[in-house]
Amino acid sequence: MTIPSFTLNNGVSLPALGYGVFQTPPAETIAAVKETLKAGYRHIDTAAAYGNEREVGQAIAESGIDRSEIFIETKVWISDYGFDATLHAFEKSAAKLGVDTIDLFILHQALPTNFDLTIEAYKALEQLLAEGKVRAIGVSNFMVEHLDKLIAETTVVPAVNQLEIHPYFQQREVLARNAELGILSQAWSPIGGITFYREGEHTSTLNDPTIGEIAKKYGKTPAQVMLRWQFQEGHHAIPKSVTPSRIAENINIFDFELNDEELRVIDALDTKKRGGPEPEDINLETFGMPIPEA
Repeated sequence: MTIPSFTLNNGVSLPALGYGVFQTPPAETIAAVKETLKAGYRHIDTAAAYGNEREVGQAIAESGIDRSEIFIETKVWISDYGFDATLHAFEKSAAKLGVDTIDLFILHQALPTNFDLTIEAYKALEQLLAEGKVRAIGVSNFMVEHLDKLIAETTVVPAVNQLEIHPYFQQREVLARNAELGILSQAWSPIGGITFYREGEHTSTLNDPTIGEIAKKYGKTPAQVMLRWQFQEGHHAIPKSVTPSRIAENINIFDFELNDEELRVIDALDTKKRGGPEPEDINLETFGMPIPEA
């Protein structure tokens, strides 16, 4: 299977669809990543805070696929922000992953209560990029004001901003700012797998009648329709599943195309209600945790 690619603002390309291991227990990660690679994925997204970088690296090493064919992305947790601490965070992640170079290395949160540490952490990413230890750098969960403050005090525009993006929460203001700056918008929870509410009731995008009707028309699943919507909107998506049938299903989205009206009606599903934590609420006191050396 050939997966289209996106080109980042520094010329590095990555597959247009990746695979995420958020909340995947380490014991399940090796088998899930191997299944993912078998299905044709070539981009794996993990994070220091997920506690499964070592298992991602082991699965890649045991897959039989050349390292150069696999795009590895991971994230620095807020507890390791600061210039020297973030340089060391790279060493920890690279050792766990079993690689010398990380393809995309990003800051996991904006940490607005200690943004001076965020700036220093990003400057460390810039140094890692200059040294060739990472191929691209970026951020995650940065709102417009965070992006603007970061760019005012650093040199390299982030290649990626990973955000909660799905039909029920589209963050159009941030997406527009990303586009203006040449930053690729990357969707975590791209099919709305996190808890959220629509019209006062707990519900799921997978059961949305509008999405369901479009899926029926194309002989696809609601998840495939949402991932196709992400791709056509120009977002990079990183769906997560440990079920082999769903892993295979999620990548099978490049053989159909939504028309303009279908894109419009999915766009109209936006509730503007976030399902994940508010970026402004992330602080060291509540969310800080040590990232082990090994």
